[in-house]
Amino acid sequence: MKKKVAFVCVHNSCRSQMAEGWAKKLGSDVLEAYSAGTENYPEVKPLAVQVMEEAGVDMSGHHPKLLSDIPAELDILITMGCNVECPYVPCRHREDWGLADPSGGPIEDYRKTRDIIEKKVEDLIQRVKNNQI
Repeated sequence: MKKKVAFVCVHNSCRSQMAEGWAKKLGSDVLEAYSAGTENYPEVKPLAVQVMEEAGVDMSGHHPKLLSDIPAELDILITMGCNVECPYVPCRHREDWGLADPSGGPIEDYRKTRDIIEKKVEDLIQRVKNNQI
């Protein structure tokens, strides 16, 4: 049975969207992936979409979502490191990835963040497969 994982940050416009994209591409056999934010935001950052497309992950259909838009009960909750104060979300495992937000910076910052998130998602998938989570 797949684990329900949600990647959460404030706006759901960059890092959490990248993590959802990677989880769907790399871990669809073991993860049911979602992302959400704690505040409304109008769009996914165009540079986030662009750098993910460079890596072969299509995020053209992604849009910012709120916690109320994803399942109320999760197996895994990942906060992205934006000092997000999450309301209580029932989950079996929670961790914070402590990632700096590349928003407003050059495209190279988005690429670095994309690559860090890819490695973290790969590690998460391996831990799920090894029954460590």
